[in-house]
Amino acid sequence: MAKVGGAGRTGVPGGAGRTGVPGGAAPAGRGGAPGTPHEPSAPELWLRNIRMSGFTIVILGLVVLTVAVLAPSLRILIEQRQQIAALQTGLHSEQGTVDALTKNVARWNDPAYVEAQARERLYYVYPGEYSYLVIDDRGAKTTTDGAPIRSTLQTTKVDWVKSLLSSIYTAGLTDAAPDKLVAPTIGG
Repeated sequence: MAKVGGAGRTGVPGGAGRTGVPGGAAPAGRGGAPGTPHEPSAPELWLRNIRMSGFTIVILGLVVLTVAVLAPSLRILIEQRQQIAALQTGLHSEQGTVDALTKNVARWNDPAYVEAQARERLYYVYPGEYSYLVIDDRGAKTTTDGAPIRSTLQTTKVDWVKSLLSSIYTAGLTDAAPDKLVAPTIGG
């Protein structure tokens, strides 16, 4: 096809290009000066260059489906790995306890250790030996609250049997309301 009158690609007489403007210039737009061509920005070019074929859409769908299916399983796997790590830490600490107890059992197989424990804990002695227990009684004897312990016995000044029987008879034989009852007098 022959170009007529210096026309652009279309071969339309008068020189109109793709844009329909003489000389092939793009129409003015986006605040540019009239007659200046508009250059698209990088994101616009990127979006224009994306070509979605059917194969691309199917692959993206499969990727999304794979993530949706595997996400719960991966979460469970991670939780199980954490539980295994915690159990292994507990196993190492318990193994230390088992080792200590094994050493303690091995000591009890030694006759000298058994003899020493019998003497120390149970105060056993061989026939013909004498065992002396020295009790330190030099310190002042006190109770748990710090009051001194008396060497004489104290007697109570209350007849608790009489008080108990009085309370039982009063509770069982009265017709008065509970708030009208008077507590029994405690006398010595």
